[in-house]
Amino acid sequence: MSTLDELIPDVDSLERSLAGEGYLADTGLATALFCSARLPQPILLEGEAGVGKTEAAKALALALDTPLIRLQCYEGIDAGEALYEWNYTRQLLAIRLAEARGDQLGDDDMFTDDYLVERPVLTALRHPGPRPAVLLIDEIDRADDEFEAFLLEVLAESSVTIPELGTQVARFPPIAILTSNRTRDLHDALKRRCLYHWIDYPSTTRATEIIRTRVPDAQQSLAEHVADAVARIRTLDVQKAPGIAEAISWVNALRLLDLPVLDEQAAAITIGSVLKYREDAELVTDRSLEWLVGGDA
Repeated sequence: MSTLDELIPDVDSLERSLAGEGYLADTGLATALFCSARLPQPILLEGEAGVGKTEAAKALALALDTPLIRLQCYEGIDAGEALYEWNYTRQLLAIRLAEARGDQLGDDDMFTDDYLVERPVLTALRHPGPRPAVLLIDEIDRADDEFEAFLLEVLAESSVTIPELGTQVARFPPIAILTSNRTRDLHDALKRRCLYHWIDYPSTTRATEIIRTRVPDAQQSLAEHVADAVARIRTLDVQKAPGIAEAISWVNALRLLDLPVLDEQAAAITIGSVLKYREDAELVTDRSLEWLVGGDA
């Protein structure tokens, strides 16, 4: 099996591999992902929701033919939920079975891999290879400062200590991809340890290419009209500006309803595919659906 160096010897090869998995990365993003994989060094991807941060990690794992291990962050997440826990129910059953046989179990019998429940970070650190796993730490900005500090230590050392088992050192340090929607600022210490790339909204031309890649059966004209309409919506003061993910959902909804053209009627019945707040939908309809679909209003 090919090594990482053989599989992606340069940025162009990675860009082609990502495209082969349906993800069109520009040269800047492909370069950032290449450096993260080959150095290796964690990378922080920031951008508005729906621009393809999570999809970049998924596509990279597919391109490298290696597991994607995802940790979804949320308010209150702690190190135990990221690393491991002990299967206390199974341990209790083992103790009762031993007692029934007249045996006695000690700590060395109870705290082994047989009773260890690996969570995403530990799973990524213990991945056996031959290529490193892609560890996606999604929406790190939702976690708190303490969790950030914990991640900083683990990612810097590519190891973690389990008191009962000792220090677990990654044989193949994971390719760590952190994503953030910038709901809060991350600490400088974490940013210093990471490569950084901001993923912006694509141009309408690029968005059309991405839609056609993800929805290959869609007509070119439909993809163009949807990309154009999404770009128009972003010029308004909406609460949730739509990204490429919403554009793809919109095209899929139009195709499902057998609507080959994005006209005012089609937009009126499918607007919920792209706008997720009533106020945003009202803002667009007040501006006029004729304007949305490219009319002169």
